[in-house]
Amino acid sequence: MIVLGIESSCDETGVAIVKDGKKVLANLVASSLKLHRRHGGVIPEIASRMQLESIAGIFTKAMRCAKIKPEQIDLVAVTTHPGLPGSLMVGIAFAKALALSLGKPILGVNHIYSHVYANLLCHGKIKLPVIALVVSGGHTSLLHIKDFSKIQILGQTRDDACGEAFDKVAKLMGLGYPGGPLIEKMAKGGNKHKIKFACWEMNSQLDFSFSGIKTAVLYYLKDKKSGIKLKKDLAASFQESAINVLVKKSLLACKRKNVRNLLIGGGVAANSCLRQKFMASAKAAGINCFFPNIDLCMDNAAMIAGFGGCLYKRGARSDLYLNM
Repeated sequence: MIVLGIESSCDETGVAIVKDGKKVLANLVASSLKLHRRHGGVIPEIASRMQLESIAGIFTKAMRCAKIKPEQIDLVAVTTHPGLPGSLMVGIAFAKALALSLGKPILGVNHIYSHVYANLLCHGKIKLPVIALVVSGGHTSLLHIKDFSKIQILGQTRDDACGEAFDKVAKLMGLGYPGGPLIEKMAKGGNKHKIKFACWEMNSQLDFSFSGIKTAVLYYLKDKKSGIKLKKDLAASFQESAINVLVKKSLLACKRKNVRNLLIGGGVAANSCLRQKFMASAKAAGINCFFPNIDLCMDNAAMIAGFGGCLYKRGARSDLYLNM
């Protein structure tokens, strides 16, 4: 089965082709990040305009890369939620037009759950059930997955997502956008135990809150003189505190559900410190921890195609009335 995936939930425009749910024949992404960087965050109108201009070209390049003809596509899978409305509309409209012109079925898929499926594109057989953590600029969610057609949300952020907190802290420190890679780079050589930060504990032990730690950084900066040593220690301490809460709650979810496999996905999963901390902590707890390849941590269409094909085989269906 050959599935075409289309991803346009934020500022990326992704088109991918995946065969039999595992083999990635093409996975191309066009990003408008450089246009957003000057504004310190994603501007929805700029994102959707660039997606409208680039999606047809990316599709053509993906077909050429995969060395197939459009008629060989068996299914068109497209992100329908969550995401920026204007950006989602671009991807959905293109997917509908393509499916209609080829006479092929179309299926809308969830962007967050697709981040989890990215692990299956990189690893051998992963036995279900699993606990999954999706951690990105817009989402921080803990999931219990017995089957990919039946996913239970165990916990999620009640305010800022983890990646969003990284962006805001980087802005407070004058580092720029996007904040995740800049915080990670600044943290190298810093003392992660120098400053004690803590995320607010929710009534539900599996929910997250990152707004408080962001505010703590703001007040800390007001009381201290700036300098490169301070920034290194601050970045390292903030990063350590944020990662610790992710690890703690993920392992707690594994324990509560008596699950031995933990899947991590989303853009923040590319953070090397996060990967090291999760691998070490999971191993100590007797849990198998999986990460996608770095390029599949970011928003991409291969995860959409793979997840879409998986759901289609399990009976999921959409039609041309598909919407957000």
